[in-house]
Amino acid sequence: MTSRSGLALAVGAYAWWGGLPLYLSLLAPTKSVEVIAHRAVWSLVCCLIVVAVTKRGREFISVITNPRTVWILGVSACLLTVNWLVFVYSVESGQLVDGALGYFINPLVTVALAVVFLHERLRPAQWVALGVAASAVLVIVIAYGRFPWIAICLSLSWGLYGYVEKGIGRNVSAVTALSVETLWVTPPAIGYMIWLSAEGRQTSFGFGVGHTWLLVGVGFMTVVPLLLFNGAARRLPLSLLGLTQYLCPVMQFLVAVVVLRETMAPARWAGFVLVWVALVILSADALHASRSASPTPELDGPVRRGRWRGRTPR
Repeated sequence: MTSRSGLALAVGAYAWWGGLPLYLSLLAPTKSVEVIAHRAVWSLVCCLIVVAVTKRGREFISVITNPRTVWILGVSACLLTVNWLVFVYSVESGQLVDGALGYFINPLVTVALAVVFLHERLRPAQWVALGVAASAVLVIVIAYGRFPWIAICLSLSWGLYGYVEKGIGRNVSAVTALSVETLWVTPPAIGYMIWLSAEGRQTSFGFGVGHTWLLVGVGFMTVVPLLLFNGAARRLPLSLLGLTQYLCPVMQFLVAVVVLRETMAPARWAGFVLVWVALVILSADALHASRSASPTPELDGPVRRGRWRGRTPR
């Protein structure tokens, strides 16, 4: 029963993240930076409500009175903001396909970062997967004629975000961590909204009450899937949780191509197919390794902690 409920929560979280572009597309004419400002402010409000309801106030105070943890979360807040901004921009500019590509290659980037920063030794299949993924980027650059900077930026910012958050330890809940991260971002976000208002360029008001509430709702849309994921992480084995993460970019890809009608040239399809081949190799290797009697050192690295195992963006 625990596994069933955990799977339901995981599917709910990743489906929520996968469908988020549909919500973001409703926020026009608000531009990406203003959307992120609202997302920071209202996410903080939602997080503090959850902290109060779940009685994590003592944990929150403990974190904000620990200078080392606060500074680590400050760095992760910057990476998270970059990730949010680029993703919202991908929706706003009609480049959600590249955004989906970024979250497809995120597990591969995570493995690459483990080699660079944690000096981990990869298995042959992992090297093959990285080589195929690199080939995919080359195909898109050479044949399609455009460097997929949105995809690379999203995958790198999220991979580095997970690496930085390893420094806060395992005793800080995701909601508390997100509360402190948004606390870092909220002052400049409020300052930006005040500046927009002074310039007469803010879109929070003047486009109807419905539009205003949609902007406020960005905070709710950010926090709810995070809570669903936390519940899933406590109930599911790592191997199954890792496989469900692909639901998010698959849904984003379908939303981009089917709903938002983004074009897919042959070269673009070729790049995506190569990425999917790399993910099949990586997933098959991870499943094989997880079934072995004694876990290898490679699996004890970046994939053990929930935030470092290629999770989709909050």
